[in-house]
Amino acid sequence: MITVLIVDDSPTFRLLLRSALEGDPQLKVIGEARSGEEAVVLSAQLRPNIIVTDINMPGLGGYEAIRQIMRQSPCPIVVLTGIESHALLDVSFKALALGALTVLPKPVGRTVKDPEVATIVEQVKIMSTIKVVKRSSFSTPSPENLPKTRRHTTPLNDKLPVAWSHTPRLVAIGISIGGPPALQTVLSRLPPASFPLPIVIVQHISKGFLEGLASWLTETTGYLCKIAEPDEVLSGGRVYLAPDNYHLEIQASGKVCLSETEPIERLRPSVEVLFHSVAKNYGADAIGILMTGMGRDGARGLLAMHQAGAYTIAQDEKSSVVFGMPKEAIDLGAVNEILPLEQIAPRLLLLLKSTINLI
Repeated sequence: MITVLIVDDSPTFRLLLRSALEGDPQLKVIGEARSGEEAVVLSAQLRPNIIVTDINMPGLGGYEAIRQIMRQSPCPIVVLTGIESHALLDVSFKALALGALTVLPKPVGRTVKDPEVATIVEQVKIMSTIKVVKRSSFSTPSPENLPKTRRHTTPLNDKLPVAWSHTPRLVAIGISIGGPPALQTVLSRLPPASFPLPIVIVQHISKGFLEGLASWLTETTGYLCKIAEPDEVLSGGRVYLAPDNYHLEIQASGKVCLSETEPIERLRPSVEVLFHSVAKNYGADAIGILMTGMGRDGARGLLAMHQAGAYTIAQDEKSSVVFGMPKEAIDLGAVNEILPLEQIAPRLLLLLKSTINLI
């Protein structure tokens, strides 16, 4: 039985959520909190398997509650928030950086049969299986507060594990659960003013949150992060995110191709589609990175890139929120190197040392 703590200041919504969750025989609501203060106390007392929380609440609020819970009695946390407010989206992504696993839109409907409510139930069951660890208190840095030594860090090992002498033209990244803070970590350690390559990303995220993610990454990393547009030509030093419900391919000319072809294992966009297009059209002149995420999306595509001569990296288990996607790629023999999150950006700089100006 999966035990759940609900945190929301609306009694009507708490009742709806309890009814929806307990309509599933695998779930049991063991407590309700009306505020962040109550959430912190009840999480320590009840030790739920997972917490479902609003962000916008009076008093302590959901953001600060997550900070304290992840420091004192960590457990998986699903954040529910409105997507119509830039401020709420910003706080939601900060909550992910503190250790919350995912953000979902607060349902507009008010019945347990609404699709958005059913999505919450499904995600609660999935996220409850993820092991989380204590997080130290920290704040999300702004780009002007990132020291140069952090952005231009030298890798601990300045020698590549394999011989690779190509000149890459593109970085392709696939990522899922745990993605937003991991992407922020990588991008904030790269120099946006002089990084010569476009960075193309497929991030699995709830529908409606992508624009907020692009805005948050832009504000916190110094990069121009945007949602890719059809027929757009990629530019160096920019970050492109695959849009909601579209597969993203990159043509040899650097032009973006979006399609609504069938989802791959229920995913659209799929990392597989991006990676296979890069393998086909860029060959060895690319870098592929598969990071934290559940499932196996992108593993076969990374193998295709690897076989085409691209340099391929998988995030290591210790630094991944979920080691599913990277592990699948590693098991396939698709990677040149397995790296902790903090060393991915330094490795990119080493791979580009002949073409990048870090001064």
